[in-house]
Amino acid sequence: MGNTKKLAKRQLKNPADYKRFKELIKETKIYNAPETLTGELRPYQKIGYSWLIQNIRYRFGSILADDMGLGKTIQVLSAILFYKEKGLLENKSSLVIVPPTLISNWENEIKKFTPELTYFIYHGSNRRFPLENYDIILTSYGVVRLDLDMFVDEPWFLCVIDEAQNIKNPNTEQTKAIKEVPTRTKIALTGTPIENRLMDYWSIFDFVNKGYLSTKDDFKRNYVMPIEKLDDEEALENLRTIAKPFVMRRLKTDDDIKKELPDKLINDVYCSLSKKQIKLYNAILEEIFFDIENSKGIQRKGIILKILTALKQTCNHPAQFLDIKKPKISESGKMELLVNILENILDNDEKVIIFTQYVEMGKLIQELISKKFKQEVLFLHGSQTLKEKTEIIDTFQENPDYKIFVATLKTGGTGLNLTAASNVIHYDLWWNPAVENQATDRVHRIGQNKDVMVYRFITKGTLEETIDAISKHKTDLASKSISNDETFITEMSDEELKEVLSLRL
Repeated sequence: MGNTKKLAKRQLKNPADYKRFKELIKETKIYNAPETLTGELRPYQKIGYSWLIQNIRYRFGSILADDMGLGKTIQVLSAILFYKEKGLLENKSSLVIVPPTLISNWENEIKKFTPELTYFIYHGSNRRFPLENYDIILTSYGVVRLDLDMFVDEPWFLCVIDEAQNIKNPNTEQTKAIKEVPTRTKIALTGTPIENRLMDYWSIFDFVNKGYLSTKDDFKRNYVMPIEKLDDEEALENLRTIAKPFVMRRLKTDDDIKKELPDKLINDVYCSLSKKQIKLYNAILEEIFFDIENSKGIQRKGIILKILTALKQTCNHPAQFLDIKKPKISESGKMELLVNILENILDNDEKVIIFTQYVEMGKLIQELISKKFKQEVLFLHGSQTLKEKTEIIDTFQENPDYKIFVATLKTGGTGLNLTAASNVIHYDLWWNPAVENQATDRVHRIGQNKDVMVYRFITKGTLEETIDAISKHKTDLASKSISNDETFITEMSDEELKEVLSLRL
């Protein structure tokens, strides 16, 4: 604790801030749950809720970074309810900013656990800012960016951002708008505080406690370069120490939490390419490698990214790349594997979620699987309205006749509660294991009462084996998954590319 104080004093330039900090770290009180909370806080949730209360009291921001599915929403709502019951909201509203797909989820959680809190949803094309006071104003990142003037005039009690990785890039207009909102205290919720690099972490921290981790340039010099480039353990420990009072992170693997969740069993399932896929895969390589060998710089990188997409699509189904009008299950080894696994799942009268990166592939799965099993297959993707998405999710969760749910990784992979399923299929793999884990945790989360089976599809001898190997050997940084995106592969030589991408059958 002494080292924490010493390091924090360097970060807190204002003596008044340091005085509040000393009071904060002396506080160890665990608060009783609010009287009007219509649910029970699990022991670890009560700790998180109490921690939030203390940080709010001393006007320090918080990053609640619990694993996906451990109930971050109820901890925040309970803290707001605590302040309401104590008459300490100062007639101010709390602003909750979420991705559009999570608005209904937050609304349901408020109704279920904290019905005493009044709320107003400010979203949609016909939105009107309320004249009367509400405990919570619920809106989205995009609306704050578009209607920033409406939010900077309001003195908020709290500003809460869910899926805080939405502000990981400090240079976007959206991030700048969110950081302009004036508020007494800020809370960031995320299951993946570091998705790709340490600067993501800095941007989120800059939101909750501006200036505490210094400027971007200072942070790069003091932490990013030593940790990411030089594996400097002392710099890493220093960062952990100064951040610790304002970051709470509990994992599903923690002993006191693991016992509250069913098992999650991950299976890597391998399949072979069909003859049609092999022919197409090799044809793509031959055609595009000629272009690669005769290009340089940005043009070369663009061609490589194009080839990665083409090969991934070919591994999924030739129809995704060729736009075949009457696709067949037999044309794809991966699609045949999907049918085999779905037969077992449906025989056991279980539900399943199938994740894919691509809308086109989602449509293909929906078309082929609905015909094969003669039942409606639900499909969630980004082009749907909020109302349509909510109806699809509610149907899957509540109607026992709907067993199969397809979702794009981007739309269905964060924030949703899909515990009706006990099976998760990752039809195509992504470079970032954190994104994959987020998607799985839509199912493996608090409220799930069945063991969860996870299937990761990998086509043997292809680029997908490379993706899988990279995913499993990501550098572990501060116990987070730090990933690269596809750009690393654009730096390879022509010979290295041929080795990585060529078929190995």
